[in-house]
Amino acid sequence: MYLQSISNAVPDQALTQETCWDIFKESPTAKRLRPRSVSLVRKILKGDNGIDKRHFALNDLGNLFELDAESLNQCFEKEAPKLARQALVKALDKAKLIPEEIDALFICTCTGYICPGVTSYVAEQTAMRNNTYLQDIVGLGCGAAIPTLRSASNFLSAYPESKVAVIAVEICSAAFYLDDDPGVLISACLFGDGASASIWSNDREKTGLHCNDFDLMHLPEDRDLLRFVNRLGKLCNMLHKTVPQKAAQAVSALHSKLNGTEIGQVISHAGGRDVLQAIQNAIPDYNLKESAKILRNFGNMSSPSVLFALEEYLNHNAVKKNLWLTSFGAGFSCHSCLVSPR
Repeated sequence: MYLQSISNAVPDQALTQETCWDIFKESPTAKRLRPRSVSLVRKILKGDNGIDKRHFALNDLGNLFELDAESLNQCFEKEAPKLARQALVKALDKAKLIPEEIDALFICTCTGYICPGVTSYVAEQTAMRNNTYLQDIVGLGCGAAIPTLRSASNFLSAYPESKVAVIAVEICSAAFYLDDDPGVLISACLFGDGASASIWSNDREKTGLHCNDFDLMHLPEDRDLLRFVNRLGKLCNMLHKTVPQKAAQAVSALHSKLNGTEIGQVISHAGGRDVLQAIQNAIPDYNLKESAKILRNFGNMSSPSVLFALEEYLNHNAVKKNLWLTSFGAGFSCHSCLVSPR
């Protein structure tokens, strides 16, 4: 399948890590955590963790961690379709298409739950046809964007005249949870909200960029290193200290299967500073600068991050060699694909 356009959207509210610390230290949450936990949050937010600022859809961050599960999911129900729609409208404008021309809509997310899914709301809000195929993909965590592209590619193989929209949207602030677990604390200091939308078809004339050669690996024996668990009805992100090494090993294993394919740049999910450094060490021929820039400006947005990094590359470079995209996350899983010039 061929890329027609790609665009992103983030909430208007952007806070520096320093501001996040100022809000947190005065919050009710800080007063109920152990002093050691508060010190860890301070160290991360006031140090150089590779992030300058993050965007948040939820406004009252001082009381965010005191919200109950129902309130958090209501925030997701409101904000996820809105942010996804914003990204999609921008992508449609770039592709010079209208919503009625979209034959299938694929959306991945993991930071909340709606039934029917986010696709139903986005299709309604953009006035898509009532026979547009809708597919929600949930439960794949930070790695979800690439398998969602794979599903879109399969649809286009079955229906080659179609135009397909793919959206990765996460309202990570609706899935924030804090206790004294270091992994939980670190997660809350890394994640931000965002959405990326892209339009695909079998028309190679628009950009000439072909998405192909999908691959993956899943390691269920390492599932508990990185996953959501349910605590008091809330989503709680479990993050083990070995995740950077595990991600680097998985990315390196998939990269080794390219069998000499010439790669111009690696576009990686920006999991965190330590994750990117571990991947850099594992495949040192690539600088991962787009992924690092996205991390610095937006934090870890979960599934949209790799597509933000792809858009960043495309905004500043002509694609002359294959781009290798990789994402990883809950499962433990790792995914990859090529974006190749015509």
